[in-house]
Amino acid sequence: MLFFKPLLAVMAERDARTAGAQKAAETAQAAAAEKVKQYQAALKQARGQLYAEQEAARKKLLEERAAQLKEARAKASAEVSAAKERIAAELAAARREVEATVSQLSAEIARRILQAPRPGAPAREAR
Repeated sequence: MLFFKPLLAVMAERDARTAGAQKAAETAQAAAAEKVKQYQAALKQARGQLYAEQEAARKKLLEERAAQLKEARAKASAEVSAAKERIAAELAAARREVEATVSQLSAEIARRILQAPRPGAPAREAR
């Protein structure tokens, strides 16, 4: 046994070192897995924040676009209303002008008809 005692001691030491190295490797692997888990959680959080910021920017853009459309519609409506009022005023002015000249035109037409030469009558000069 004297020969085997040192050999058994060396083998026991080697087994202890191997077991220690395995435990250290398992601990390192667990720590690495925890780091990966933390990284993935941080990445998920960053993506969520990015998506939230993108959604907020998209919503803001849609609100600005809706406001611009509302403003453009209001402006167009105001322009249409102003054009309708202008046309109505022009129409009223034209009617007043026509009404003012109706009696004068009708008198002129009647005068010309009454002064027209009769068939067979000598022609007269128009004034």
